[in-house]
Amino acid sequence: MALTHPAHSPDNDRDRVAVNPVFTREPLEVPRHRLPADEIDSDTAYQIVHDELLLDGNARLNLATFVTTWMEPAAQTLMSECFDKNMIDKDEYPRTAELEQRCVRILADLWHAEDPDHAVGCSTTGSSEACMLAGLALKRRWQRRRRAAGQPEDRPNLVMGSNVQVCWEKFAEYWDVEARLVPMSGERFHLTADEAAAHCDENTIGVVAVLGSTFDGSYEPVAEICAALDRLRDESGWDVPVHVDGASGAMFAPFCDPDLEWDFRLARVASINTSGHKYGLVYPGVGWVLWRDAAALPDELVFRVNYLGGQMPTFALNFSRPGAQVVAQYYTFLRLGRRGYERVQGYSREVAAALADRIAQLGPFRLITDGRQLPVFAFTLAPEETGYSVFDVSAALREQGWLVPAYTFPADRQDLAVLRIVVRNGFSHDLADLLVGAFERALPRLRAQQAPQRGAESASFSHGADIGVQGADPPVGGGR
Repeated sequence: MALTHPAHSPDNDRDRVAVNPVFTREPLEVPRHRLPADEIDSDTAYQIVHDELLLDGNARLNLATFVTTWMEPAAQTLMSECFDKNMIDKDEYPRTAELEQRCVRILADLWHAEDPDHAVGCSTTGSSEACMLAGLALKRRWQRRRRAAGQPEDRPNLVMGSNVQVCWEKFAEYWDVEARLVPMSGERFHLTADEAAAHCDENTIGVVAVLGSTFDGSYEPVAEICAALDRLRDESGWDVPVHVDGASGAMFAPFCDPDLEWDFRLARVASINTSGHKYGLVYPGVGWVLWRDAAALPDELVFRVNYLGGQMPTFALNFSRPGAQVVAQYYTFLRLGRRGYERVQGYSREVAAALADRIAQLGPFRLITDGRQLPVFAFTLAPEETGYSVFDVSAALREQGWLVPAYTFPADRQDLAVLRIVVRNGFSHDLADLLVGAFERALPRLRAQQAPQRGAESASFSHGADIGVQGADPPVGGGR
């Protein structure tokens, strides 16, 4: 979430909000940054907030975010009925707790767990929390092994590509783990099996493999990484587990790439996370994390709360949080079923692939990916296009209402600046036609420029973290 900090605050706007006298029954001005002295009419308060939010972008035209921006009215109604339910209160809301457990079992079956009916997992506020929990389990298991062998446990490291979402760098910083970020090189934009194995040692708590990179939508080769780590174990004795960050792909690949082995079919995969609010097709924010079995989640990390006179295990960084998103996840599982997910996700991939091909045919762009894995693709300018930048293209599209992020890749490919499009449920071929039309209207003016007007420093979509966090942040709109 955004951090409020004086060093990063814009110049203060007006101190008071001027209220339209047509609808007000209250004073014509209210303070903007302080509590009003008295209460005001509910309709007036609503109208003030409603009018200010009109300046937000249109969520359906936001091609930066992976987060679900459309659900059926029935889902919205169901969520509104559950806003007041606290997920942590299992005793007061036992049926909501039961729906959470059903979702865990559904995901365990989807990800080929050996015993889905006794799966180990939980809901979270999003994939960031899920990743933190999975990372903690990896670290604690490694510490147990080292302690049992009488070996030092003060220098843990985690191997991952530099394309990981910033939550993994946060995990490393917050829990004193060395983040071994494998840089990009040439046309290699994510972690490979050889690079993963080469960066491991006796202090490696795990390798993070990303199923659906936020930078370009590509899958990392999970099965190849696991095989390389098998060979490493045979050669060195280092038994390194794999966590699959499936924030997007773990709710997409099972339906569109069912034969792709990336999940618990691979013995080295210890845990998997996903974002229910991405390709799980639920409004933010809900995530999920599952472990292969009880042995993969050290028992000392699990707390127990009273549940209908018994004990309910819980493992979370948060405590109170709404049950609405969990209920909406279960609704979506029921509503779509396996065939419905196949249809929805397949359509998104179809739109993404067709749109990528059309953008390539416009002439000025070179595809980095083509939307035929995750329905996400990145593209850059052709070498001969020197009069404008991808940041100019992003700004020109924004003038027409479209949010298409432009950003640079992380180490060692900061020289590569790209645009990225995320196709989600609700983005149709018709909307793709309108987007291509926006490109066609913008390009003549851009190609008439003599030099780029904007660079990375002016991008709205920034990878850089301003306060104390080093490394590459995924594009704004990545979501977790």
